[in-house]
Amino acid sequence: MSNEILLLSGPNLDLLGDRNPEMYGTTTLAEHVARFSELARDAGFSVRHVQSNFEGDLIEAVHGAREAAVAIVINAGALTHASWALADALDTFDGIKVEVHISNPAAREPFRHLSTLAGSVNGSIAGFGGTSYELALDAVRRLTSTSS
Repeated sequence: MSNEILLLSGPNLDLLGDRNPEMYGTTTLAEHVARFSELARDAGFSVRHVQSNFEGDLIEAVHGAREAAVAIVINAGALTHASWALADALDTFDGIKVEVHISNPAAREPFRHLSTLAGSVNGSIAGFGGTSYELALDAVRRLTSTSS
C-alpha cells in the first residue's frame, strides 16, 4: 500500500474564494489543495486530488482508491447531506476516512445537520475554515502511525 491520500472535493468547491466568502473565506480550492499537499508531503504522504460537481466521479475516485490509497479526506460539499451512494462507496474503502467541512454544518440550516457520510468515516472535522484540512491531515497521520 502506498502512502497516498485521496483528497476529494465535491460540488461547488471549485468556486471557493468566490462563493459566499463570508462563509467559506477567500482561499481558493487550489490554495487549500496546495497547502494540504505541502503539509502531507512533509509528513511522508503523497496526495491525489479529485474535484467534481458530479457524484459518480467522486464514487469512481473512491473505488480507485481501494488499492491505491492509505486514506481518504473528503469534503463532499452538499453531497454530505444527500448521497447515500457516496456513503456506500466509502464503506468499501478499508483505509482511514476523514470528512471535512470548512463551515460548521451543525450551525447552519437544518437540512445540513444530517451527514449521510458520518457512519462511513472515522471522523468529521468541521467549522475551522481552512484549518479543517490541516486537522484532517493530522488525524490521518496519527491514525496511520497507530495502525502500522
